[in-house]
Amino acid sequence: MTKTKEFVAESVQNMRPSGIRKFFDLAANMEGVVSLGVGEPDFVTSWSVREAAILSLEKGYTSYTANAGLLELRNEIADYMENRFHVKYDPKEEIIVTVGASQAIDIAMRAIINPGDEIIVVEPCFVSYVPLVELAGGKAVTIETKPEHDFKLQPDQLKQAITPKTKALLICSPNNPTGTQLTKEDLQGICDIVIEHDLLVIADEIYAELAYDIQHTSIASIEGMQERTILINGFSKGFAMTGWRLGFCCAPKEISHACLKIHQYAMMCASTPAQYAALEALQSGMDDVVQMTKDYRRRRNYIVSSLNEIGLDCHIPGGAFYAFPSIKSTGLSSEEFAEKLLMEQKVAVVPGNVFGKGGEGHIRCSYASSMEQLQEAIKRIKNFIEK
Repeated sequence: MTKTKEFVAESVQNMRPSGIRKFFDLAANMEGVVSLGVGEPDFVTSWSVREAAILSLEKGYTSYTANAGLLELRNEIADYMENRFHVKYDPKEEIIVTVGASQAIDIAMRAIINPGDEIIVVEPCFVSYVPLVELAGGKAVTIETKPEHDFKLQPDQLKQAITPKTKALLICSPNNPTGTQLTKEDLQGICDIVIEHDLLVIADEIYAELAYDIQHTSIASIEGMQERTILINGFSKGFAMTGWRLGFCCAPKEISHACLKIHQYAMMCASTPAQYAALEALQSGMDDVVQMTKDYRRRRNYIVSSLNEIGLDCHIPGGAFYAFPSIKSTGLSSEEFAEKLLMEQKVAVVPGNVFGKGGEGHIRCSYASSMEQLQEAIKRIKNFIEK
């Protein structure tokens, strides 16, 4: 009998399955579950956006677009980035429309990493970062951020992690899973070190629209950073378009051309109807984004105050739609807490340890759910920790 497992690359054999997906699958097979697990807006994509996709199909726009995406869409993205985040990109040379922000991160990694290059990854973080670094042949050097610093990267930590092999820093603000938002002052301290050591930054800013207390600052907008930043963004979170799978990356021309080489061989182009939908989203969807953001802020305030009231310490996340409370007072590990909570009270959360260093002792609670669902979840969590 053929040992088919031996055909699988060692790098993939050694890769851990996504911890988020594990709990999502468990919850999907149970009835009556209140899910705070998956990071997905509960809002439906705006009707005008859906209608634009339908219209594109009715017009017969079913062929490939340019590899880098519709130029009309890239022009809109360029205007959006300049108007919203004060960074100016050439739509013909520096913007690529991708299949979600995840693909943008993937091609960015493969475009810059030589075997053995070190990429500094700030944890807790999105579960894909470290595997994507490793699949590209790099070494992920992780830095653990601490709750006493609101999970913000400290400049001294960054200095200590840099070696002669360091090529780039991968950073996400607002952060998944902590919701931490870096201020301009926070970013300036990081940028000074990045520039001093001539590093690149891969900035995942997919949650840029979901900033609740202060305006999001793009790291690329800081002086001296745009020429050394690959900026990742997309439509999934802010525009409630997760299933459309549409993101984009903005980078200096030479890096953007390298990313496009990989994109054109691996993907050809992003979905054509989805690109027309995204075009409409940028042209007419901002009012809905503002309204959704207001609603997320209201939910954030509720869940954070409620978690603290029932005894789970939780810092106030500045953005995204995640609360990241400590469950250390229960004496359970993150995995134990999440599993028992799901089995006993039918509430799905994600154990913090799946997000890397610093995640143990915490759980991620997505508040991209209705207030009724959040209230029910809090009631059940309270029952769980008081029993």
